[in-house]
Amino acid sequence: MVIHKPAGLLTVPGKTEDLQDCLINRLIKLEPKTLLIHRLDRDTSGILIFGLSKWGQKTISRQFQERQTDKTYQAVVAGTLAGEGTVEVPVVYDPSRPPLHIADPAHHKPAITHWQAVEHFEIQGQPVTRVKLTPVTGRSHQLRVHMQYLGHPIIGDTLYASPEHQQLSSRLCLHAERLSFYHPQTEQLVEFYCPAPF
Repeated sequence: MVIHKPAGLLTVPGKTEDLQDCLINRLIKLEPKTLLIHRLDRDTSGILIFGLSKWGQKTISRQFQERQTDKTYQAVVAGTLAGEGTVEVPVVYDPSRPPLHIADPAHHKPAITHWQAVEHFEIQGQPVTRVKLTPVTGRSHQLRVHMQYLGHPIIGDTLYASPEHQQLSSRLCLHAERLSFYHPQTEQLVEFYCPAPF
């Protein structure tokens, strides 16, 4: 099952009673066989795949682990970012400031993001850049932390952007727009595309 998750909806339940409304619980009501494969942050929108059998879930999960899937995101970041590049800085959880993560060059687990500037424009008189982001690894908050690390936080990001850049958008401008993987049964490469709503 491939779906478009809206921004503001958890993929899986949170720890407290008020965080039980989430995408997988809604899908299980429609299709009890729904199984989690990967997730997106609550404030990120875009493409998610769910398994409909244990075998399908395992096969596609392995593709994520072995980096055989290909996914790209669209984001709008603060400031003018030109050209393209790669951020290779580990991203780790910061226990002193939950739920934040930080860029930590000394950590042993790599985090890699390719980025490419797509378009420059202004919002409320502030320069912003639309970027294509291609994560090689899949650490929690990786894209958000890597953009902040470059000095160009994603606008609307209530965790990693300044108050000035948060107020440029009513939502986090991060969207999983494209995902490809090998179908578990046919072994054919399948690709899904969902244009960014911002």
